[in-house]
Amino acid sequence: MKCVAVLVAALVAGPALCPQSASTNPNAASSAPNASSSSPLLPEGDALALLRRISQLMEATMLATPGMNRAAAPLAENVKQALVNIESTSAQNVGQIYTLLANVRAYLALSDALPKQYPFAEAARKQVAELRDSVDRMDADFAALLDSREEQTRTPDRDNLKRYADENARLGPPSAQSARVVFLGDSITDAWRLTEYFTGRDFVNRGISGQITSEMLGRMMADVIELKPAAVLVLAGTNDIARSVPVATIKNNLVMIADLATYHGIRPLFASILPVSDYHKTAGQKIAMTRRRPPASILALNKWLQQFCAQRSYVYVDYFAATVDSAGYLQSDLSDDGLHPNSKGYRVMSPIALKEIDRALSQQKKKKGKSS
Repeated sequence: MKCVAVLVAALVAGPALCPQSASTNPNAASSAPNASSSSPLLPEGDALALLRRISQLMEATMLATPGMNRAAAPLAENVKQALVNIESTSAQNVGQIYTLLANVRAYLALSDALPKQYPFAEAARKQVAELRDSVDRMDADFAALLDSREEQTRTPDRDNLKRYADENARLGPPSAQSARVVFLGDSITDAWRLTEYFTGRDFVNRGISGQITSEMLGRMMADVIELKPAAVLVLAGTNDIARSVPVATIKNNLVMIADLATYHGIRPLFASILPVSDYHKTAGQKIAMTRRRPPASILALNKWLQQFCAQRSYVYVDYFAATVDSAGYLQSDLSDDGLHPNSKGYRVMSPIALKEIDRALSQQKKKKGKSS
């Protein structure tokens, strides 16, 4: 009963996630990734490495105190599960980071409460000190992450409408001789130099790196409708998957984009999400694109997109089939990072886009001819 009471007390004290005072342990800065960084918000890779280190230290120190392995088992299991969830989504998964830190804080409180062997092993003492320092550093990262999220929600231009405001003002109306098509998307569209791949066509690039479907929906009026295109080609969803946006929300946003375009006489085309791969390395480390963008999630959303286009007689632009390899990943020579197409990747995508755009414009002409 005494052990249970101590555990309850630790759980009550544990979830405080405000940054603690810095430890004087000389080994902590070298052990924790970028622990001495002047910026409180860690790069995602460093944050993930630090969370893994915290889990490892917790497991190691559990063995140093009699009874700790049994008493802290539920806390350790919670930490392991939270880490698995973070690894499968994002190192900026606020809810799971909170859960992990709360359980580690409870563990440290329990560690302080339980009696230790005398003399307490110096190696174990250093590990406990490093664990405290690592949790303090992660607390600072967590607080900075919350601040950045709050700042993002307060920005007067959440959807980055200013990005193309000047270009939109200079663009002018479309020519009667060439149908205008807007490419709406994220970084894959943003990096696509349309004038190089589509000569002599009025194709307008309105991609913004990092955007999700809700932000593209917010740009529909300024970056699509007011440009008076005949069609809009939407390539979206990979960042939503990476940020764990609910599938229902992604679908709702894409449906509203389609509804807005159709209402304004603009023919919507929807492109499949490209596959991703882990074939490429940076500084000796694999870039685990498939961890944040699971192939199964991409396949499921593409299946829905294809069905949605079939139901509404929209054109579905299938980049996926032309860029996937036999293992289900993005062909290694079509990308330099496993996510974004390189020049060869765009050379594969461009004729597919052109063929389907011309098909959509032809359908639109026939429809107008029948209605007149």
